[in-house]
This record gives sequence, structure tokens and C-alpha cells, in this order.
Amino acid sequence: MREQNTTNIIVIGNGMVGYKFCEKLLSKQKNDLVFSITVFGEEPRPAYDRVHLSEFFAGKTGDDLTMASMDWYSKNGIRLFLSDPVVDINRQEKLVRSHHGHIVHYDYLIMATGSGAFVPSIPGVEKDGVFVYRTIEDLELIQSYARKAKNGAVLGGGLLGLEAAKALLDLGLQQAHVVEFAPRLMPRQIDDAGSKMLQNQLEGLGLNIHLLKSTQEIKGGDTIEGMQFADGSFLEVDMLVISAGIRPRDELAKIAGLETHPRGGIVVDNMLTTSDPNIFAIGECALAHHMIYGLIAPGYEMAEVVATYLTGGTKEFLPFDMSTKLKLIGTDVASFGDPFIEEPACKTIRYENKAKGVYKRINVSIDGKELLGGILVGDAEQYNMLLQTCKSKTILPPDSEDLILGSRGGEEASAATSVGGVMSLPDDALICSCEAVTKGMICQEVSENGHTTIDAIKKCCKAGTGCGGCLPMVKDIIQGVLKQNGVYVKNIICEHFDYSRQELLDLVKINGIRTYNGVLNHFGHGDGCEVCKPLVGSLLASLWNENILQKDRAPIQDSNDRYLANIQKGGTYSVVPRIPGGEITPEKLIVIGQVAQRYGLYTKITGGQRIDLFGAHLNDLPAIWEQLIAVGFESGHAYGKSLRTVKSCVGSTWCRFGVQDSVSFAIEVEDRYKGLRSPHKLKSAVSGCVRECAEAQSKDFGIIATEKGWNLYVCGNGGSKPQHAQLIATDVDKETCIRLIDRFLMFYIKTADPLTRTATWLNKMEGGINYLKAVVVDDVLGIGEELEKNMQALIEVYKCEWKEVVESPELRKRFSHFVNAPIKDPNIEFETMRDQKKAKEWV
Repeated sequence: MREQNTTNIIVIGNGMVGYKFCEKLLSKQKNDLVFSITVFGEEPRPAYDRVHLSEFFAGKTGDDLTMASMDWYSKNGIRLFLSDPVVDINRQEKLVRSHHGHIVHYDYLIMATGSGAFVPSIPGVEKDGVFVYRTIEDLELIQSYARKAKNGAVLGGGLLGLEAAKALLDLGLQQAHVVEFAPRLMPRQIDDAGSKMLQNQLEGLGLNIHLLKSTQEIKGGDTIEGMQFADGSFLEVDMLVISAGIRPRDELAKIAGLETHPRGGIVVDNMLTTSDPNIFAIGECALAHHMIYGLIAPGYEMAEVVATYLTGGTKEFLPFDMSTKLKLIGTDVASFGDPFIEEPACKTIRYENKAKGVYKRINVSIDGKELLGGILVGDAEQYNMLLQTCKSKTILPPDSEDLILGSRGGEEASAATSVGGVMSLPDDALICSCEAVTKGMICQEVSENGHTTIDAIKKCCKAGTGCGGCLPMVKDIIQGVLKQNGVYVKNIICEHFDYSRQELLDLVKINGIRTYNGVLNHFGHGDGCEVCKPLVGSLLASLWNENILQKDRAPIQDSNDRYLANIQKGGTYSVVPRIPGGEITPEKLIVIGQVAQRYGLYTKITGGQRIDLFGAHLNDLPAIWEQLIAVGFESGHAYGKSLRTVKSCVGSTWCRFGVQDSVSFAIEVEDRYKGLRSPHKLKSAVSGCVRECAEAQSKDFGIIATEKGWNLYVCGNGGSKPQHAQLIATDVDKETCIRLIDRFLMFYIKTADPLTRTATWLNKMEGGINYLKAVVVDDVLGIGEELEKNMQALIEVYKCEWKEVVESPELRKRFSHFVNAPIKDPNIEFETMRDQKKAKEWV
């Protein structure tokens, strides 16, 4: 017999939305309101994170993806039936019957049956070797079958389809194809230009893209042998994954006589009520506002609406913004607002960087005051701020392109990326769409409830617990509120060090500590983590410039520094000798060729005027460097957060326009700062005249020749966020220029946050370029001489790291694949590309 004041709730479906409904209902439960919750799930495991399902192939298990353990359900009094779907609903008596015969009474029934994979009715689709990509069980079947397959295809070029195709490569298939009916990939999210950029990146990974293909038949006997297309072409594959869309799981609702749409979906009103007032539908099975919402955020909002109603509140499900940011095979893809609106209805601004695989488009109103929508491919860091700028109709800055290029004035960060910009948003701006958390809610938790950390905000209002894309904005809001309240915000490194990077650097220097354990013992606690270990390693290198592999410093380095080489695709390593200023002798060129021939290395002349060698086995690195060092080469530090290159034109030596010897100066600059460790990598260039062939104004520090001397520019940046360098000194002689660079670099090393490029450092600096110029050129702080001495001390102790490895039997032992046998890794294979070796993917 039921308890008198207990309301029986049955949830059909234990996916992400079903679980979230239970969580929200429990959080709203009051003392005078008791719920008895029963959940029926079709799958054999509790609810798991389907958004990150593809990470299963990266080593995550079902337990890693689980949203709540079985203990969570039992502790909260929830009866959970797994592998036991509901097969019948008796609406008259309010009973449900499950597959295993359980009959349970309900007062309210929540349909959270989700969606299933849409499988087109193609002849042959039932053959062995054809799979869908929807559940963990599906992925386990794909993983098992892939062991005997060679060539695989994915039908569908949407998000999951592309993830599935990359998974086929990772599983060891020789070829992976993507077959898409539309003329572009991800047609609902991005435009033609963005799709082409994405396609180029995917093809670079080894995927084969087939657009405008209509599959007519799947060929083969009992097992798939290929795909026949309507245009007469044929694709030979022995494995196929179908990812052609979803279909709402409304079959149970139809049997129960609930209203459904002819094209699928349980029809609901603004309260998510079905045609039966005691039955609600939420998630991808529900048809609300004439559409199926295929994202997790609106599903969570639906759960919130129903939980609010059942606990005595009132809330409606309004048409939901479908802007989205996705992490696709390591590449950001995002769209917001109206991404496809075209001129003359708007003004469109586009930025495209094919070398970096970045495409950005924003659509601005005709009067330039309002952001209407946009698309981001390859770099979507600004997505959250752009989305809120669009939704809140914030008045745009005069230079709208700053929204995607960043501020280039140096005084302060652009309104689209700064903390001030976040704090200028209205309180109802939705910061976390997954959990429907607004800026005002976060501000309240910080100001009134004292929740001043990311972890605390996650626990109290769930912001950032979904996809995690909102966390940078959450952090900025926390800091913004604290500053508004007059609270000093301390930028500590991590839980193991209660200091900022700048504070720890000063402490280490004053106390003369030269090892990680010494730093941890004196100023930290615990065992350290992946945040503080490389940071301390960088500090020690910046202060003392000692070999990073000696003492206890090797284990705390990033993986590339640990082997003094960048690990490449396929498990091999790069060899990058330093070529100061790009100047090299014929004799050295010959040796590079001999080394490349002997060890079968791929060779590439880079944009930084160096010759990179790829495909080296770990145990070959010392021998390769021994041969290079013998003729005078040094480590190019391509693996470190340090000076990379100083690019130069040919200058007055050869060029009829050159007014100064840029090559000699570039060599002098590179030789001076080589090996200098810093918060992030450093790039430089020297141009022999104002024609700027060396592109000095896109570098961390750049030098341009004039008739009277040299102009010095600082804090430029190429890459995905280009920013012109700022002029800091004019017509100075060579000695003065070097002295100013010494001061600039040491001031950067002392004050920048970890992994912060000089451009970002300047953008966040109070006073911007005027303050930096006052410190470096005018020496208003009186630290110029000290900065110069610090730099000179580092220069005097510089030693080539690879030379020390070559000459040290103990250090050479580190460069072996196997501890007991110095042989090559048998898993590494190569294939031919343009007459040179190319590393294959790991198999």
C-alpha cells in the first residue's frame, strides 16, 4: 500500500536527460513533498555521458563515462531497473509493465526514451559488418569487428559521423572514408568555407571524404564488401558505420495512444505535458515547438521545467537557442545566432588561416551595432562571449573585426574577450547552457554564499559540469565579482602551491633552489601535479639555465622536453638543428642530407628558415645529434617553451632595397637568446628595410632596419589569433636595441602567467603598451640594470642540451624504447608520400 503523502514518479529511460531529471527533482524536494522514484533503463549500465562517447576509443571505459554510480541511486531511494525497458503503459490504471514483468504504479510518468540511430532503408544494410554509432555496446561491437577489417566507411558527415571515421583510423584500419549526401560536411552547423577548412584538416589526418554521394546498395554476400552509389561509382569497404541522424523513440507512446507527430516525436506543450496530463516527455523523444531538440542543453532545460512543475513551481519550456560549440577530433567547431544570414541583410566579416586550419565568420547588422551570428572552425575560444554578445544585443565596438581578431591596440583586451566584457553582460545572460545557469546566479553564489572557486560553483549550481565549455567565463565572473567587492584575487598556481608564478619565481631565486623537490619541500605541499610540475621546470630553466634532464628535473618536464624532441604522429620524433638567421653553409647542408638519408628522415624547410627532420626513432636521436653536433649544429629548441627562431631577409648584403645588414643582426640575436626558457615559446625576426620581408611585426619581438638604425617592436603574434607587434623604440643603435630586448624578455619571464604568449600578456597588462614602454625604455621602476644582469647570467651559462646528452653516457640511456634492449620500436611503420617517408598512424 502506498504511503499517504508520497507521489510515485516513473521515469522511462535512463539516459543523460532521464538522470538529470532525477537529480533536479531530488534537489527541489521539500519536507512536505515526498517522491518515490522508479527508473527503467533499456541499457545494461546506469546513465553515462553520451556527449563524450567517442572518448571510449581513447581509452575511457564505461565507468569513466558514468554520470552516477548504482550507489547514488540507492542512497537517494531510487529504484533502478537496468536492461529492462517498459513495454506497456496502462493509462487508465496508471501502471507500467516492463520487459521482465515488473508492474509499477505511477502518479506521474516521465517519458525520457531519447532517440535511436536512423538507419536508411538501403538494400544490404542488414549485412555483417554494418553498425550504428549510438551506445557503448555499439562501440564495443565496432572495436571488436575492426580487428579483422581493413577499409571502413562512415555513412554521414555530421559530428558523430566524423568522430566515428576518426575512430576507425585509431582502431587500425588502413583506410577510413566519410560518405555524405550533402555537398559539404556538417551542413547544419557551418557554411561552405568553414566546411572546406574542416575537410582539409580531416584529410590531413588521413580520412577520405566523399561528398554528394547517394548510397544505392550495400554489396556483398553475408558480409559487406562495398558501397554502390547512384552516380555509378563503387567504394570497396569491409566495414560500415551508419551515422545518418536520429529518430525519436516514440514507439511506446504510440502504443499507449499518446499524440505523436507523423514524422516522429511525442507532441508536448510548453510545460512538456503530453496529450495525457499525467505523462510528460523530455529530451530527444519530445516534439516541442514543432521540433526535436538534438542537443543536451535543451534536454536538461526540459528536465528542469518538469521538475519545477512537480514541486509546485511554474516554468515553461521556451524555444531554445541551438547555438553550439563542439570539440570535433581535436578541432573546435561552433556556430551561434544566425550563422547563415547573407549580405545584403547583414555585413559579413571573415578571417581565414589555412596554415593553421582556422576559419571565423561573424555576421553584423547593417548599422554595425549588433552581432547577428557566426561560425568558428579551428579556434572557438571566443564562442561563449560571442554567443552572449549576440543574445544580449550588446552594442559592438567600432572595429567589429576585433571580435574575432582580438584587440590590436595593446591598451586592453577586446570587449569580447576581457573580464570587463564578461561583467558587462546582463544578469540573465546564459553562461552554462547545459545547466541553465545565468551570470546573475553565479554572481549571487560568489557574493552572497561565498562560493569563490570553480569547484564550489560546480557543486552549488552545476555550472561547468556538462560540456565544460563555459568554465573560462565562470572563472572570469568569479574574479570580476571579487574585484567589484574589493577582494584581492590571488592567482595561485594550483592546489600544491599557494603562490602565483611570479611570486614562486622570486622565492626560488632568492633562496637559490635548483631542484623540483627543493621547491616543493620549501614552498609547496603534496606530491605536485601536471600543472605545477612543468611550470616549476620552466621556472628553474628560466632562472638557472641548467640542463633540464639532470638531477630531478627530467620527470617534471612536458613530454617533448623530456626527450628534447617533438613527438610526432606515429610515435617518431623530430630533429631540428638551429640555423641562426636562416644562414647555413654548403658543408652543413650536406651533413643534414647525409643524416636524413642514413636514418630515412622526412625533410622540410619551415617558415622559420630551418630544416626540420621527421621520423626519427627514439634510440637513434643521440646518434643523429652526435653527427650534427660534430659539424657545429646546436639544438634548435623546437620542443621547448623557449626561443625558436629569428627569421631574417637577406638585408643590405644582397637586396637592393636593404638599408642594414639584417642577416648578421639576426644571427647575433639568435645566438644571444638561444635556449632561453620562458612562459611560452618566443619567435623573432629582423627585416633589412620597411618592406618587411621577414614579417617582424608578427613576432614576439621584431626588429626593422631604418636609415638611422633599428626600430624595435614587441608582443606580436601570428597563428590563429594574429596581432601586430607594438612599436617600443625608434632609430636605436644595435647595442641599445639588444639592451632593450634583454629588459623586455626578462620582464616577460618574471611577470607573465604560465603558457601566456607575449601578445596576451600585453593585452592583460594594466596600462598596456604605454606602461611596458615606461618599464623597458624609460626604466621607471629602476629595474633595467637588474634585468640586463639577469639576462647576461643566463647567456653565460648556456650549453647545448643535445651536446651534453651526446657526451654523457648516463643521459644517453634515457633515449631507448625498451629498458633492457636498445632496439627500435617494432610498432612504428612508414609509408611513402611525395617520394619521402611519412609516419603511419598508430595501429
